Amino acid sequence: MPLVQVDMSRAMYTKYAKAMSDEIQKACIEELAAPANDKFQVFRPREEGELVFDPTYGNVDRQDLVLIQVLMVHKYSADIKRKFYKNVVLKLEALGIRRQDIQIAVTENGFEDWYAGRLYGE
Repeated sequence: MPLVQVDMSRAMYTKYAKAMSDEIQKACIEELAAPANDKFQVFRPREEGELVFDPTYGNVDRQDLVLIQVLMVHKYSADIKRKFYKNVVLKLEALGIRRQDIQIAVTENGFEDWYAGRLYGE
């Protein structure tokens, strides 16, 4: 069950949030083999000054940061995660979001670290 959290400017949220939600979910299904109904996402629109970032870090021209944090069970290989990142970026680019503005971070934990209406294995 990936938990996706997205922080972005309010302008980006207004313009893209619904489509981003759908496209990120498609990438979870396609690359992480998440069930279609396994959709848990939090979108946080931010006011100017609340997202602080270096616009040139890593020699990348960042203009309007979209920070995607994914909490998931530790079961995916590095290759699968790279495919997931690429899929998300391609899908968001198709919406008009610049790849340079996208940052994805994954945090992993175990099945025992989740409660979603029932305990794992019940």
